[in-house]
Amino acid sequence: MSKANHILRPGSLPAKPPVSRPIEKIAMHASGTKPASILNCFAAVPRGAEELAAAELTALGINDAKPGKGGVAFQTDQAGLYRANLWMRTASRVLVQLALFPCSSPTELYTGVHALPWQELITPDMTLAVDCSLRDSALTHSGFVALKTKDAVVDRIRESCGSRPNVDTASPDVRINVHLHKNVCTISLDSSGDSLDRRGYRLERNEAPLRETLAAAVVALTGWDGSIPLADPMCGSGTIPVEAALVAAHIPPGLQRDFGFQRWLDFDNALWSRICAEAEAGIRTLPVGLITGYDLDSRALLLAGRNAANAGLSGQIHFFHAALQEFRPEGEKGVVILNPPYGKRLGEEEDLRELYCQIGDIMKKRCRGWTGYVLTGNLELAKYIGLKASRRYVLFNGAIECRLLKYDLY
Repeated sequence: MSKANHILRPGSLPAKPPVSRPIEKIAMHASGTKPASILNCFAAVPRGAEELAAAELTALGINDAKPGKGGVAFQTDQAGLYRANLWMRTASRVLVQLALFPCSSPTELYTGVHALPWQELITPDMTLAVDCSLRDSALTHSGFVALKTKDAVVDRIRESCGSRPNVDTASPDVRINVHLHKNVCTISLDSSGDSLDRRGYRLERNEAPLRETLAAAVVALTGWDGSIPLADPMCGSGTIPVEAALVAAHIPPGLQRDFGFQRWLDFDNALWSRICAEAEAGIRTLPVGLITGYDLDSRALLLAGRNAANAGLSGQIHFFHAALQEFRPEGEKGVVILNPPYGKRLGEEEDLRELYCQIGDIMKKRCRGWTGYVLTGNLELAKYIGLKASRRYVLFNGAIECRLLKYDLY
């Protein structure tokens, strides 16, 4: 079944008058030296996944991506921006930088924002929202900075157009991002809209779901490419198996959703249609038994099956109702990934020691020839696995610093 309707849904987007690339013109304002076709972008990613995101951009033909703390800076054109949103598995947002200026007072903030020709990006009948992050700056209240930015934007549009747009924090036509670090203000447009971890396939969530972007980072760090089996003995609602299947089936993670740039004035629907058609042409069906998930929770398995179907993978991931002690992988080699509880609440850690002991015993006795990976935010509990990790990767699950531990199971 074609997914074109899920991707484009042109009827769901408001009609916009044609304009001549206003974003590119304003992006040029930030440096004064870049050609108008080049956009300065930043992909925000979970900490620890920056190098993975840079590799994703390189695979998309976007060269010279520069990984930094919490994200990757890169330059691309409009097609590259669309592809980055559609294809990046580890990124949470892709921002397009408009301006960079010194800012140590409310006056400097208002003046810097007001100087931009916002009327070329936002019309009075559109809606907007402002997100803000602050660090090590004279201005310390994010709510105030967001409000001051909004005032400058709507004042500029009112002066040019005679009326102003409204604010819609839930689903704005244009989402503006303000980043203030060491009294330097970066103004960007959020091209993603909803966070990119919201793929569109996980409509219901169990108690402690693993974020899709982090699950994708885990799969990427294992180096798994779909040539050998992959199993998750504690799959919950199936996020790791689904993210792995999207990789193996060559399905873009953004195939089932809309993006913020689709509401921009310069949205190129013909270009977007071509990019989506190219992506759909490369999708393949997975062989039987390639990816399996197991869990004792019947409700979680029901959600896992629904999530897989929503992702276009109906019948291609096999889920089994089984306790961890019953797990027996099939095949001489493969990859097994576990994301056990971390035991962050008082008294939980002692109860989980036996679980971590079981994980070690099962990998040692039943997974010979396979490679095991355990993602945990509790290194004390990880000691009870009783195996020596050959690699340790640092990843962050929100604010929790985690380790992805690799075990070579000879």
